[in-house]
Amino acid sequence: MPVLTTVTLGDAPLTPAEVVAVARHDARVAVSDAALARTAETRALIERLADDPQPHYGISTGFGALATTFIVPDRRRQLQASLIRSHAAGTGPEVEREVVRALQLLRLQTLATGRTGVRPVVVETYAAMLNAGITPIVHEYGSLGCSGDLAPLSHIALAALGEGPVRTADGTRTDAAEALATSGIRPLVLEEKEGLALINGTDGMLGMLALALADLDTLLATADLAAALSVESQLGTDAVFAADLMALRPQSGQAVSAANLRHALADSPIVASHRDPAVCTRVQDAYSLRCSPQVHGAARDTLDHARTVAERELASAVDNPVVTPDGRVESNGNFHGAPVAYVLDFLAIAVADVASISERRTDRALDRSRGNGLPPFLADEVGVDSGLMIAQYAAAGIVSELKRLAVPASVDSIPSSAMQEDHVSMGWAAARKLRRAIDGLARVLAIEVVTGCRALDLRAPLQPAPVTGAVRDLVRTVVEGPGPDRFVAPDLEAVTQLVVSGEIARTAFGPAVERTSAVARTNPPETVRSSADLRSSAAPFEGEQA
Repeated sequence: MPVLTTVTLGDAPLTPAEVVAVARHDARVAVSDAALARTAETRALIERLADDPQPHYGISTGFGALATTFIVPDRRRQLQASLIRSHAAGTGPEVEREVVRALQLLRLQTLATGRTGVRPVVVETYAAMLNAGITPIVHEYGSLGCSGDLAPLSHIALAALGEGPVRTADGTRTDAAEALATSGIRPLVLEEKEGLALINGTDGMLGMLALALADLDTLLATADLAAALSVESQLGTDAVFAADLMALRPQSGQAVSAANLRHALADSPIVASHRDPAVCTRVQDAYSLRCSPQVHGAARDTLDHARTVAERELASAVDNPVVTPDGRVESNGNFHGAPVAYVLDFLAIAVADVASISERRTDRALDRSRGNGLPPFLADEVGVDSGLMIAQYAAAGIVSELKRLAVPASVDSIPSSAMQEDHVSMGWAAARKLRRAIDGLARVLAIEVVTGCRALDLRAPLQPAPVTGAVRDLVRTVVEGPGPDRFVAPDLEAVTQLVVSGEIARTAFGPAVERTSAVARTNPPETVRSSADLRSSAAPFEGEQA
């Protein structure tokens, strides 16, 4: 997939890939002329309403529980600034730079729709801050995910006013006023309606969802490869992954994962060595090996559902009140984060289960009674060396935490704003725990990859499949092969970096790994293989079941 260097806002909704390009890879942003023209048109409407002696929410009134309080014109600038200052009430550790940039970008996209009523200069200022690499400091806690991600977005807006701390492009912490001045950006002085427009949105949780989609595309492909390493090195069968068997249960994600496993195990001398039932008389493999496509596939389908929700949200203009295309200014509840919060929680469940089945495959490889001839813990000198014993402990500890992180945040709600905001989504919290869960999944998969590669080496002189062999060779560039015990933590960290960067998945499945589901679904019919093909001319395993 080509690297995006510039992303233009205002002509079409952003895609998840464009969010990642700006947030993670510092692509520049541009705002289309048409978007600026729309923004100017709706701003003119807001200014007419500001002159109306009748109160209009967010324009000439207070906010939230103070929505019925009329604000006289000469106090409205102070009202907007006070809103931002008071709502910039985050606390706790700093949020990651890529999350803050996604937050900035998505609020900018909504401003550029022309549905919020801000002046064009507000749009231009947010774009300039992103391009200058000015990243406001946003904190872990503060958002309930309703009325938008209020506190996080307020920290962004505060920086645009020239107040509060930021980090520059090189990571230096400084005052917003200094950073803006250095970049030639004038601090904003907010007019009617603009304070609300800067903070009413699901941008934080949505930005983290877009980043998670990219991460999980890579990690689910890696999970398929890790499962292939385990199946091959533990002398499992690939026959159960045949296309004709998958067609009996037409779940799309399952078909993709099974196709990935067939690809990874194709032409494996190790797998071929035990096709003959006279050599291997096991009835069938354990669930953690045999059912990998079913579990990974369910996670893929969950990811596809989350992607649909994200794309809809990216096509939204979330603000309250909002300026409709026919010129009305209407209050609404579109800022409620429930649609995004639900899928963030759903993904955390899928992540926990994919990690769980990975850890079970790792454990099997280390167990003398289940490893099909592999030495206990894959140790070099059994009794003296412990091999990868404690690496599995690490995986188990992470999986235990992932199960706790799978408990949904979106089922909770704590009323706020004097009971005006009496039901909230907790979507920000759902997104924060999903990010931690994704990190854990990457580490669990890395442990399985380290284990599978060592087990493959211990099957010598038998050789692995071309694909799994290429991955094993990649891992060997950062981790030595079997031998006496050594410091394990650096090995695990090095392979985790290969997992997170996508190097392992790309080595196995090529550069299109970002959307392996789309690639696999377009495979031509002649690539589909049956269970008979996979068993070659050998008779089926005795008692083999689908």
